Amino acid sequence: KEWMENEMNAFATTDVGIERNVNQDYVYAKLDDIGCLPNLFIVADGMGGHKAGDTASRFTVETVKRLISESDQTDAISVINQAVKEVNTLLIEKASESEEYYGMGTTLVIASIFDNVLRVANVGDSRLYVIDDNITQITRDHSLVEEMVLAGQLSRSEARTHEKKNVITRAIGGEEQVEPEMFSIDLKADSKILMCSDGLTNMLEDNDILSIVKKHADIEKAAGELVDRANENGGKDNISVIIVEL
Repeated sequence: KEWMENEMNAFATTDVGIERNVNQDYVYAKLDDIGCLPNLFIVADGMGGHKAGDTASRFTVETVKRLISESDQTDAISVINQAVKEVNTLLIEKASESEEYYGMGTTLVIASIFDNVLRVANVGDSRLYVIDDNITQITRDHSLVEEMVLAGQLSRSEARTHEKKNVITRAIGGEEQVEPEMFSIDLKADSKILMCSDGLTNMLEDNDILSIVKKHADIEKAAGELVDRANENGGKDNISVIIVEL
């Protein structure tokens, strides 16, 4: 679906990929007010058994929307931070309802933009990039291979194909307490925001993502080609993409 308002445009899409039977990703994009936020964009990549990952991502996104809309706080960072912590508790409770849900969890990236400032919360290894002349990863992966890269044990290129690249160190539903990593970024007038699950970034290099987004004036076409290319390169996981243009 596409939304247009206030000089901002967004397109969100998700695809099951080639190798998976169930789409455990869940995306959300809204250009209208929700609570104290003027807009809201979310990507969640669920994990767990057949039913569990799908349930975890959907429940988490729907609950975050509700918590933000019901909050009477007026500070965006506080509202988002509180919603992430609350949904973590609620997902753990949900997981106890059924054996099928045992151990379920999800990544979560939440973004909102106002006054040309981007506010982001991240848990896990789904990502948010800012794209202008270059592509810049704003979020930091909470993953085992990212820790190995930071420790100098792996190169970036080795990390993309490492056997443990799917091991994440932080997730919604993973532990009783979760600490989202928060970012606040000043945006240029022609910036685009790209949010995605690792089904995209494991299949495409950052420079390929940049060239595809820059090639298309239409963000829907850009998102469509990103998904197509990820599938052409193997489509090993569900692929989710949100592109926001200012």
